[in-house]
Amino acid sequence: MNDGVKEALRRRALGFEAEEVVEEYAFQEGEAVLLKRKVTKKTVPPDVAAAKLLSEEEKPLAALTPRELQEQKARLLALLREGEEK
Repeated sequence: MNDGVKEALRRRALGFEAEEVVEEYAFQEGEAVLLKRKVTKKTVPPDVAAAKLLSEEEKPLAALTPRELQEQKARLLALLREGEEK
């Protein structure tokens, strides 16, 4: 799995906020003129299926070396701290 796909899955697994923009145009004298622009913030909740796909991609914990376990622990703690700040 490439890094872009992993990052998209990670974002989906953790949930995120996104802006949705809807614009309405009309033609006046042959030119498109913006009439309305609506920006809506959407909150996409965490997705369990994405989290499961990410976990299946990683090595089983029993197969990790002590150093890899420490790195995983540090990475997960950083993610938790990041989530608390939001």
